[in-house]
Amino acid sequence: MPVKIRLQRHGKKGKPYYWIVAADARAKRDGKYLEKLGAYNPNTNPATIDLNVDGAVTWLENGAQPTDTAKAILSYKGVLLKKHLKGGVTKGALTEEQAEAKFTAWLEEKEGKVGAKTDGLAKAEAEAKAKAFEAEKAANEARIAAATPVVEEAPAEEASNEEEE
Repeated sequence: MPVKIRLQRHGKKGKPYYWIVAADARAKRDGKYLEKLGAYNPNTNPATIDLNVDGAVTWLENGAQPTDTAKAILSYKGVLLKKHLKGGVTKGALTEEQAEAKFTAWLEEKEGKVGAKTDGLAKAEAEAKAKAFEAEKAANEARIAAATPVVEEAPAEEASNEEEE
């Protein structure tokens, strides 16, 4: 039975949400699956990915073939690196501790990059809000300034009329 690691679509129209599953290649896209490995939400920025790394590595070692998109997600989360390191341990090129240390170092570096992107997005959003607030403030001041002379002229005319009498 050929097994694929692929995405199974959920969510509503225009708001996709995917499960990452190991399924028989002959099964329907949203049909029966063998195991749910995680979830992928592309609606957030950056995209949210929850993945059972060890389960995915097990399926890959047993011959499951990921689809192109699933392969990109697995690579992003380090599943393919972990599988590669496990192969090195099996061949004797690395010890289990060395492989785990390399994987942990890679994960920390990756988390740093994602954290930097998240911070950059938050900073850009805060700057955009500040600019919008300043623009709105300037527009309100201009509107008040435009309305104020009309109100001041009327009392000034009344005062001059009172003086004439």
